[in-house]
Amino acid sequence: MTSTFHSIETAKRSLFTQTTALSTTGHNVANANTEGYSRQKVNMQASIPMEPFAFLHSTTPGQLGTGVEFDSITRVREKFLDDQYRNENTNFGSWSIQRDTLEKLEAIVNEPSDTGFRTVMDNFYKSWSDLSKNPEDVTARRIVKETTLALTDAMNQISRQLDALSQDLDSNIAVKSNEIQGYLGNIANLNSAIVKVESLGDNANDLRDQRDLMTDKLSKIMNVTVTDSPQGYQIQMNGQALVTGGAVQVAVDPAFLNTAYTAGTLTNGEVHGMIKSRDTLVSDYRKQMDDLANTLANGDIQITIPVGSVLPENNPWGLTGEARKIDESFPNPVTVKGFNGLHQIGYSMDGTNTGGLPFFTAAGGGTAITAGNISLNAEILADPNKIATSLRTTDASGTETVIKGNNTLAILIANLKDTPMKTTDGLRNATIGAQFSAIVGQLGVQSQEAARQTSNSEFLVEQVDTRRQSVSGVSLDEEMANMIKFQHAYSASARFMTTYDQLLDKLINSTGMVGR
Repeated sequence: MTSTFHSIETAKRSLFTQTTALSTTGHNVANANTEGYSRQKVNMQASIPMEPFAFLHSTTPGQLGTGVEFDSITRVREKFLDDQYRNENTNFGSWSIQRDTLEKLEAIVNEPSDTGFRTVMDNFYKSWSDLSKNPEDVTARRIVKETTLALTDAMNQISRQLDALSQDLDSNIAVKSNEIQGYLGNIANLNSAIVKVESLGDNANDLRDQRDLMTDKLSKIMNVTVTDSPQGYQIQMNGQALVTGGAVQVAVDPAFLNTAYTAGTLTNGEVHGMIKSRDTLVSDYRKQMDDLANTLANGDIQITIPVGSVLPENNPWGLTGEARKIDESFPNPVTVKGFNGLHQIGYSMDGTNTGGLPFFTAAGGGTAITAGNISLNAEILADPNKIATSLRTTDASGTETVIKGNNTLAILIANLKDTPMKTTDGLRNATIGAQFSAIVGQLGVQSQEAARQTSNSEFLVEQVDTRRQSVSGVSLDEEMANMIKFQHAYSASARFMTTYDQLLDKLINSTGMVGR
């Protein structure tokens, strides 16, 4: 049998449900611009009817409904799009760092330009060509000294910038490790909070949004996989557990990240891009610049010593006496050890007839010449007359004397610009200019590829995020339409309650009055 106040209860349920729907709509509108927020909706359903199926049943025809109620408030979210977003985001993180590193390397190399290393190198060879025209000219010798200093300074500067870039990447890895640890800790805390809230039967929608936002940001830094379990998100990196329930499983620091990269566990994300940039990109270009400097100083080159030249006593071929005078029987061409080897078979203007000094040395007393330590020999720096330019001597007075005006060696050195040099590792045989061009060309191709990959990854991230926002994002137009709909439903329910209240008032206060 229907209760007298049945319809009042029906109206009340409707008012409560529409009020909840309006409040949720207001919550959506308020968070329309909140990062990571997912649209929420109230799930309404018809409440249990007055007379459910049972053994006893009234004779009144039909099953009378009892109105509406809501069973939950849920967020609109699609896990597939979340997983897709995180996969693309981690690719974008790695490539964006590599692109940034390669752009910095391009700025360091600064080619092509009028002020880059190639210009300095051209000026260096040009000064030797000018010196060959008048080997006894003091000004020309000083210009050779200054252009050499400019060349070594350019190499030193490139090396210092590469070291600074490597140190900057190291510092960024340390910063990112702290950021990762923070995200993992927040996710673990949110796991615990969500479990507590949902154990009471409610949906922790806003807490879940915060956890997903933390996970999204983490996915850009490192490759992670996410599994939702009754204990919360389980975060893993290639099978290695990072977060399980409310506990962080690892202490993330630079050592942990470097080990994970070496082991192949860390395969993507910003940190992967940083370590790869430091250990592969920057390290490779530092090695190539070191090889270039060492090749210039000590790389194998083949030269033809002109007939009539006279080698010093301490020559590489062990020739002595009259045998030092080069004739047609000399086995030209011969191999000398780079700029240093060639400079040492000539004579300077220091008043002696001994061979020249090594032109380049390693600053700080090092043995191996690198881009970071290559320098002009300190004795030549102090006295430009020790720059060797001659390959001729005379003994007209019975004493062997250097012909200071001879330019044979200066010409040979000036021609090194177009002479192939074999690198000290034996992998390349090309002029110093060509070897530097190969470095610049490789850098250009790598930078172009990184820019392409970054652009593609960024497009995919934006595309997936757009699809995700179309599902989870707040549309103000849609929310305004919902607001009007729920408002009208609330007003109608209130009007229904008023109407039924009037009916009850008539029943209670206006019936049974006859005969009083």
